[in-house]
Amino acid sequence: MMRKWLIGGGVTALVAVLAVLIGLMTWEPFYAHQAEAPPERVYSAEIIRSEYGVPHIYGETDPDVAFGVAIAQSEDDFFTLQDVIAMSRGRYGAIAGEDGATFDYVYHLLDARGTAERKYPTLPEDTRALFEGYAAGLNQFAKNNPDEVKLANLFPVNGEDVAAGFVLRQPFFFGLANVIQPLVAGEPLRREFGPDIPGFPRDESGKVVDRKEQAGLLHPLPIGDDAQLLGSNAWAIAPEKSGGPTTLISNSHQPLRGSVAWYELVVESGEGWHYAGANLPGTPYPVLGHNRNLGWTYTVNRPDLVDVYELEVTTSPGIDGDDIMYRLDDEWLKLEAKTVTLPVKMGPVTLPIRRTVYRSVHGPVIKNDNGYFAIRYGGMDSVRPMDAFYRLGKSQSLEEWLGVYERLDIPNFNAVYADAEGNIAYIYNAAFPDRPEQDEVKANWRGILPGNRSDLIWEGTVEFDEIPKLINPDSGWLYNANNEPFTAAGAGSDLDPADFSPVLGVERKQTNRSRRAYKLLSEAALLDRETLERIKYDTAYERVGYVDDLFDALETLEVDGELAEARDLLLTWDFKADNEGRADALALLMIRDFMSAEYQNRATPDVEEKLSDAVSHLNEHFGRIDPPMSELLRLRQGDVDLPLDGGSDTLHASTTWQVDEDGRLGLVHGDSFIQWVEWKEGERVTSRSIQPFGAAITRPDSPHHTDQMQLFVDHELKPVHFWREDVIANAKRRYTVTNAP
Repeated sequence: MMRKWLIGGGVTALVAVLAVLIGLMTWEPFYAHQAEAPPERVYSAEIIRSEYGVPHIYGETDPDVAFGVAIAQSEDDFFTLQDVIAMSRGRYGAIAGEDGATFDYVYHLLDARGTAERKYPTLPEDTRALFEGYAAGLNQFAKNNPDEVKLANLFPVNGEDVAAGFVLRQPFFFGLANVIQPLVAGEPLRREFGPDIPGFPRDESGKVVDRKEQAGLLHPLPIGDDAQLLGSNAWAIAPEKSGGPTTLISNSHQPLRGSVAWYELVVESGEGWHYAGANLPGTPYPVLGHNRNLGWTYTVNRPDLVDVYELEVTTSPGIDGDDIMYRLDDEWLKLEAKTVTLPVKMGPVTLPIRRTVYRSVHGPVIKNDNGYFAIRYGGMDSVRPMDAFYRLGKSQSLEEWLGVYERLDIPNFNAVYADAEGNIAYIYNAAFPDRPEQDEVKANWRGILPGNRSDLIWEGTVEFDEIPKLINPDSGWLYNANNEPFTAAGAGSDLDPADFSPVLGVERKQTNRSRRAYKLLSEAALLDRETLERIKYDTAYERVGYVDDLFDALETLEVDGELAEARDLLLTWDFKADNEGRADALALLMIRDFMSAEYQNRATPDVEEKLSDAVSHLNEHFGRIDPPMSELLRLRQGDVDLPLDGGSDTLHASTTWQVDEDGRLGLVHGDSFIQWVEWKEGERVTSRSIQPFGAAITRPDSPHHTDQMQLFVDHELKPVHFWREDVIANAKRRYTVTNAP
């Protein structure tokens, strides 16, 4: 009897365990938010693939083109597009586990879905039609290729889903993660401090606290590859300085793969839309590039667009327990609290993890061991960037282009512009909060603000006239390399920082790329194509800033044995990451972390520790401390494995890498999409471009998975077939896509 009872009990327990497992394996798709398909409409687009597989998408209407954009990019990278859609639904944890759940937490914290639901219907009708066409294309590809779909019930999607993705990802381009992560961890904020900036931290005695000590050992929140957004370069040259064409060079440094990697395309419609450039997964249009008359490109800027408020809280009895109340002036308000479920994939099961997100009148609220902290940031609760990027691509003159920026709908990015009329322009674009001047409210906008003062809760943005910008400087050139806007056009043409309010929060940083570009551009009598190519592919460092700090430390470092040999080798370095010096590999391994620490406001690494790590790595994998850098740094995709030059923060940038099993460094972030545009007087626009791998980024069986790699490492560009006759003459595949029955 006892044995039968035990067996029976065991079976019952096994059934219960199996039931739980099945539940954990199946609950998430049914629990997830379900979207309605876009309104019924027949879309049709023609896709013409060039010799490099770059899609040229044609349609009678702009929404037809957007439908084709979704199909073309899905054909090349449906894998990544699904990640972006999952992020826009708060379901990325069901794909990427704990890292994905971090995105999902922020999705709920920022109320991405609520913002999309409220604000998407307010967009212009033609913009909504564009996004519905794009969503219809994603749905059509998923319907035709069900074996590629990662998550059940991920499709259909609609324009509102795409809008939620915009709301989630946009703030992380100006560093919101550097505020959220420390707040979640209860650690000090990573701010750009300095003696000339209000909010420079001091200890209890009033002594200035070193920025590097104050930053502490913090780790980036893995949101939108924020930690990877370390650089880009952009140049615009007027015809009088080039000796010929107006020139625009876009040299973005993005991750080479993933949700913020560039995808090259050309769009053209019967409604006059015609633009060549690149987009990010989840967008129905190129966001940088050129049309017939004008073009622009971006670099990431880091203005202070985020304010943090410490709330004064208490509790009050409520219907379902104690409510959390926060004080605002003389009134106590209830803190909004919402419990959300984060799906976290763990092996074959997906765990439902419950978290509470809070919101006050200031904005999202984060609770940590130190209290409750609200954040407010430029562009909060807005979907207007979706419309602004679309309008920029359809603008046909400098006046129209500036008119879009005057709306201040795009929260950040340096924008560098050129056109067929010979105009060049630079905007340090940002949706700067309309903060009261510091002396008016006695508030430290770079510190933690008191949350009980309503006069510190700003509304809206400053006027467009108040932000830094340059149009047609006397120097005849403009550039940005993630530097402050006050070095952009050369001596005599640059802006004066004294002309701008410190409350704006304009960054005051230089990069090595900026120092090199400024020097080389200023020295050149003529910025023709040959000179610009030499500048673009420059691999040198200036011994200034973090580079100088590193080498000062090396010169005083007391070590012996092989570390002393490595130190002495580094001290012979010619400060060029060009694969020609014996010290290049060592320098490559050393310099990146010092660059990153300076740019991300982190603690400076220990020089001896980093030197020891570099020596150990080179000895383990190469048996020597001076291998050719080209053997260490590689561009790898599929079976193709090529040598690279360039370093972290050089104009020709190989910024970040992964350490592969063989000890080589596989590039993951640096020079990515490059486009070189020229307008010659009396001639049509021409352009050339390159990407590190190929158009079919996640399709190993495609001939376009790796076909641009050799050109990329050889510093060569391929032609952009912008004009229809060129497209057809170079077509390798031509087909029509539609959702018609």
